[in-house]
Amino acid sequence: MTTIRVQQTHHLSGTLQAPGSKSYTHRAIIAATLSRGWSELRNPLICDDTEATLEACQSLGARIQKEQNVIRIHGSKLTVPKEPVDCRESGSTLRFLTPVIALGLGDIHLTGSPGLLARPIGPLMQALEQLGIKAAAHKGYPPVVIHGQGRIHGGTVNIVGNVSSQYITGLLLACPCADNLTEINITTPLESKPYVELTLDVLQKHQITVDTSSDYRHFKIPGQQQYREYSHMVPGDFSSAAFIMVAAAITQSKVLFYNLVKPQPDSAILKLLKRMNCRVQENDTSVLIQGKALQGIRFDAANVPDLVPACAVAACFAEGETVIANAKRLRIKESDRLSTLNLVLSEMGASITESEDSLHITGSRQLHGTVVQHHNDHRIAMAAAIVGLNAEGDTVIPNAECVNKSYPTFFTDLQKLGAKIVVT
Repeated sequence: MTTIRVQQTHHLSGTLQAPGSKSYTHRAIIAATLSRGWSELRNPLICDDTEATLEACQSLGARIQKEQNVIRIHGSKLTVPKEPVDCRESGSTLRFLTPVIALGLGDIHLTGSPGLLARPIGPLMQALEQLGIKAAAHKGYPPVVIHGQGRIHGGTVNIVGNVSSQYITGLLLACPCADNLTEINITTPLESKPYVELTLDVLQKHQITVDTSSDYRHFKIPGQQQYREYSHMVPGDFSSAAFIMVAAAITQSKVLFYNLVKPQPDSAILKLLKRMNCRVQENDTSVLIQGKALQGIRFDAANVPDLVPACAVAACFAEGETVIANAKRLRIKESDRLSTLNLVLSEMGASITESEDSLHITGSRQLHGTVVQHHNDHRIAMAAAIVGLNAEGDTVIPNAECVNKSYPTFFTDLQKLGAKIVVT
């Protein structure tokens, strides 16, 4: 295991190409797997999570060719792998593929790491039952077994929208191939709506039609649709770039980011930084961040939960109080992120209070380095590293490889901008 030591760095500068979007890459891989011709993904994100989706789709019959910065995928009728499909630690892989593998004929098992097996999937299993799909999970948690009949009949599904939008994405990916019309009714307000919008965008590119209500509570999906091949240019990932944007903000540095195309779910980081008094200059495919003295804000995390760790770091160095609200779903991520953020930032000297669904952070305090207990959570490790740039003493991050889950070049990218990072 690699240990990273982050030392206080007073200034960053330079340009950075944002890594490809993890969310987009997952969806494009699965849509390509369901297409009959050759699809192409240029600038995909290759990380632990997307590798899990690639390996899963390959085991289901997709032909996959990987070259430098390009993935080519030829879909086929789904086949039943001999061994259980290992989704590793990727919730997206498991939840997106659970409805999709119902299109296969035979029993297909999805499993993963212990951390993934602790993340709920009950509402999605109930939705599959409503569609007549035979499926099993242990008390609403993975592993999952789908008894595929080679088809999905279609029908009406009622499912909650405030636990995980990934359930909705999985249904949206699978149900265009159903025999008949599928109607999905969201019984609670839909959280992480921008991620569902991203799914619909990828579906449209593969010539899939979905009729969506204006409030995203009702979806009508015609059956017997055929996915068509498509050549994707994967946009840069705002959720990953957000950490280094915050690094520029808290060190009052100037950094230019390339390969960032809006809209994206986590492009909301730009509005948040503007509200916190950071200078943000946007062009069609680039963003210039120039740090200033930050101000505390109130931040509703319901639609962008992945931004919470980065925003919590910014709050630690902002004048006044920042409230991060509607963040309860972070308790079922790779770790209980509200609790882990509270623990890590408190140990570094932050003034932070945790409630059931929120964090209250009073900033403008001098923070100090520590040995970070990130619970193998990639976003917590990255958040702590950013704090370390503006903290007294060294910030030590053991098992730094955990960032490979979403941003394998995170530490080297920071070094390119001048961050003082030692690998031990």
